Amino acid sequence: MDKPSFNSIFMNLASDLAKRSHCVKAQVGAVLTKDTRIISIGYNGPPAGTHNCDEEWPETGCPRDARGSCSLALHAEENAILYAVKNGSSLEGATLFLTLSPCLPCARTIFSSGIKRVIYKNSYAEYKGLPSDEGVDFLNRFGVSAVKFGG
Repeated sequence: MDKPSFNSIFMNLASDLAKRSHCVKAQVGAVLTKDTRIISIGYNGPPAGTHNCDEEWPETGCPRDARGSCSLALHAEENAILYAVKNGSSLEGATLFLTLSPCLPCARTIFSSGIKRVIYKNSYAEYKGLPSDEGVDFLNRFGVSAVKFGG
């Protein structure tokens, strides 16, 4: 019997976590790991204890900001990183599994937190209709390995 790789297990978990999102526009999941152990998990949505977009604005989602993005939610990787830091976990050398590659602001947070590897399932650029994955480009330029999940 073939055992699944840890990469597959963590990406499957990120995909399952994405289903917990209350966002009506996109559901994204994140798993933060170190040495085959899970440090933290996250999915996109408003800060805990505020509201749920799919319940408050089921037809349209939450209000948009000036760039057309969600004005209220944290991204999945932000939630995973913030929870880990809040609980005193070191992220130095960690790996982050994402169902959607990071946007540029999240890439800067990932880089600054000490995460050394990002594995993503789908392209943020393709999702947003952008010419390139700026977040992935930024991470790879500054020494964080950011690669598309290969299965």
